[in-house]
Amino acid sequence: MTSTYSFGSSGVGTAEAGLPVDARAERWRAAARLGLAFLPALVVAFAGFQRRWMSDDGHIYVRTVRQVLAGNGPVFNAGERAESSTGTLWQWLLVAAGAPGFDIPTAAMYGGLFLTAAGFALAAAAALRLRGGDGLLLPCGALVLLALPPVWDFATSGLETGLATCWIAGAWLMLVTRPRALATCAMLGLGPLVRPDLALVSLVFLAAQWAVARPPWRGVLAGAGAAGALPVAYEIFRMGYYGHLMPLPGVTKEASRSLWWRGADYLDDFAGTYLLWLPLLMIVAGLLASGRMRERVVVAAPVVAGALCWLYVIKVGGDFMHGRMFLPGLLLMLLPVFLVPVTRAWTIVGAGVAVWAVTCAAVLRVPYEGRIGPGGIADERGVYVHQNDARHPVHHTFAGQPGNMAYAGLVRERTRDGAPTLLLARSPVAAARPGITGVYNTLGFSGSVIPLSGAALDPIGLAYPLAAHSQPINGRVGHDKRLPDEWIVADRGVRGALPEGLDPKRVAAARRALRCEPFAELRAATRAPMTAGRFWRNLTGAAGLTAFRFPNDPVRAERELCG
Repeated sequence: MTSTYSFGSSGVGTAEAGLPVDARAERWRAAARLGLAFLPALVVAFAGFQRRWMSDDGHIYVRTVRQVLAGNGPVFNAGERAESSTGTLWQWLLVAAGAPGFDIPTAAMYGGLFLTAAGFALAAAAALRLRGGDGLLLPCGALVLLALPPVWDFATSGLETGLATCWIAGAWLMLVTRPRALATCAMLGLGPLVRPDLALVSLVFLAAQWAVARPPWRGVLAGAGAAGALPVAYEIFRMGYYGHLMPLPGVTKEASRSLWWRGADYLDDFAGTYLLWLPLLMIVAGLLASGRMRERVVVAAPVVAGALCWLYVIKVGGDFMHGRMFLPGLLLMLLPVFLVPVTRAWTIVGAGVAVWAVTCAAVLRVPYEGRIGPGGIADERGVYVHQNDARHPVHHTFAGQPGNMAYAGLVRERTRDGAPTLLLARSPVAAARPGITGVYNTLGFSGSVIPLSGAALDPIGLAYPLAAHSQPINGRVGHDKRLPDEWIVADRGVRGALPEGLDPKRVAAARRALRCEPFAELRAATRAPMTAGRFWRNLTGAAGLTAFRFPNDPVRAERELCG
């Protein structure tokens, strides 16, 4: 079903004076209009290719995909149901890419680049339809995005950022072109599966669609069903299979708490570094000078959604990757001015934005380029380029980090000789469990070197349920938890095999606590065989289990939880 709204003529037919136009000139003008509109997609593809890489968090996806393809299910470690993938759709797209035998990290890297470029192309298509007419359109919002180094970096990285870019732009295009279609409802509803926080975007876009289409109540029900079918079905699966309301990183990073001061620092680290307020103020001035745009509800929707995304990022304290979490919100806020008409006001604004863009792309960089800043925020790509001693790191070797290499060598040595081993971050310990249990902060790297039959655990809790439910320690942003080794030995080790420096009494207290509720239920929810009864118990208990937290001190935890 098509929209009742008009978005302008196609621009072909007659000139203003009513005389036939030259067909060749018309074709050249149309080609120039399309070429200029889609040029940003080519530029971002080139820039992203020049900065291609895989992040360590991207390798977290890779291990889960390998487990799925090995028949162990969507888990990080065989035998423990933990959802380490924040982007559900991205995980399953990588499964589809890995099924024919493609190298998964390479597919993640180039797949992200393709989806980023496709997102820019979809945003341009929406702008062409929204603006109408046959005149040239200048890149304005697109120019802001193209000038920012984080946009280049996270065009690849192996994370879901490229998919988020493509979905946001595709949803905007469908909202502009087909606001009454049920397919649009289904598209707009996918936000939570792209990334949980993008549920905000889905809600705002669906509200805008309703305001434009004003369907009868039956249409509202049909639209709600189309929008919610996949997200609701997957949420039921998530609760029953994993026993949690959200992916485990959301529990680890305490996605519902408020850390406004830390979020403000994250905002300053991004917007302050690139003087981002300058182009944004210029664009606002251009909007005021050019008058109101048509389709005000549709135009306002991405701006409101983007502002809410930024507000949420600031509220939860930001992230440890420089600029990454602000990119979807920035794209949303710039969609209405992604391309602008050639008017006097917009030409002046475009020239100003171009001056800023050249300066930003050539000069402006974080003061901790290639490192982790004093606030714990990292130039993530630069860090991994340095640690791997490679311009385009894909399969991480950490050649520049002897400690990491020693850990990897130790794991591979145990893998070859088949010795069952528990490896902590500091020292190896003999254990009587089959396979290898490796405990290391850098989870993607650890997941790459630990065999799928072993367990790659992180004390931060991104893929380790026990660590995820520990109390925060107010550490580095995004790494606010650190499960003490006593808990890990109590959970995964055996009696009599203690690393040097650990207190046997604290390990014994942790073992006793793990037998009490709700520890026992947490372990059963994630490790007990999956049956219909287990699924139902997980489903009905997911809310309580998600909210469970325990003290890091084993003695205190035993006293409080066991009585």
